Amino acid sequence: MLSRKLKVIVFTVLCSHFCTTELIAQGCVAIRGYSSCSAGQMMDNGINLKQGEFTVGSNFRYFESFRHFRGKEEETHRIEDGTQVINDSYFSDVTFNYGISERFYANLLIPFVAHIRSSLYEHGGNRLDDRHNTRSSGLADIRLGAGYWLVKPNSKPFNFALGAGIKLPTGDYSYTDTFYNQGDNKDMTADKVVDQSIQPGDGGLGFNLDFQGYHTMSHHFMLTTTLYYLFNPRETNGVLTRNGSSEFSVPDQYAAQLGVLYFSKLKGLNVYLGGRLEGVPSTDLIGGSAGYRRPGYVVSVDPGLNYSVDNLVMSLNVPIALERNRTQSYLDKQRTVETGVYRHGDAAFADYLINFNLTYKFSKKRETKVAKASANLPDFNVKS
Repeated sequence: MLSRKLKVIVFTVLCSHFCTTELIAQGCVAIRGYSSCSAGQMMDNGINLKQGEFTVGSNFRYFESFRHFRGKEEETHRIEDGTQVINDSYFSDVTFNYGISERFYANLLIPFVAHIRSSLYEHGGNRLDDRHNTRSSGLADIRLGAGYWLVKPNSKPFNFALGAGIKLPTGDYSYTDTFYNQGDNKDMTADKVVDQSIQPGDGGLGFNLDFQGYHTMSHHFMLTTTLYYLFNPRETNGVLTRNGSSEFSVPDQYAAQLGVLYFSKLKGLNVYLGGRLEGVPSTDLIGGSAGYRRPGYVVSVDPGLNYSVDNLVMSLNVPIALERNRTQSYLDKQRTVETGVYRHGDAAFADYLINFNLTYKFSKKRETKVAKASANLPDFNVKS
């Protein structure tokens, strides 16, 4: 049977891993951060935050996308020719999780972003000396959520939670910056809307559903999973692309994770290994799918380390891309039918994502002794 102190560490780690698990497509596929905070209450009593307790967390993520894919095939000549688009993207979130009861919870995520996009084609052509940067930064789309644990805390070695939330269109979705070599004679600069992949927001009021669960398999291993889908009913956000050919789409997003957490013999140190799928579909489940979007998905292996000291948890995950697929968009399919010529756009993806998180739990009462903390733990009959 796991001790009470170890359980507090375990579930604080899971909060760190899931609450700030961010769906970032690691490239030009315009997937922005999401929060699946169902696990945000797995802190005390073996599972949940007590009523009135809360956590505060911060999360930092970074990736550099530069490998171009059309479908599952990498266009290696883009790097060889020096024509690749390079996105350096930085994400920083502040998260709050509150225990309404030991089974009900609420959460808030406030995200900030900063992007640097380097390209040739947006600045006058494909000459190497035409490469310039565009930038964007600021508040992204805020998320509010709530959820409920289906099993009474401490009664079973497993539990599952259902959550729901809303995404507010607080991020700028018409951000502009300077583009070079513009005009008929390529002799002027102009302020234009930046690429969809580096817009801080998408302009849509969305809502999400999520599911997550865990199963304690032994003293050393725990199986964890989370599923997430963001519905964006708005079809387009009214902002024209840089060349004015169409409006930006407001796409759905999805993600799935499955992994194993290993409780090492070193005090406070745990190891995670899992897989993750994240993407943007070509068509939305609710509402239309017109407008410009780069749909696609990434399948990654997701190793991580977690270290805890009292109520503070530090977590580092580095998902490594195994499969990248820039799927055919709704607009690609539409133009293929209209012209009779097959259309399939490309997108740039990253090799990996760096994800670092800090989470701190504020308890109503400070427990001074491990024996007192573990006195009332139920026997889950977990075999090692």
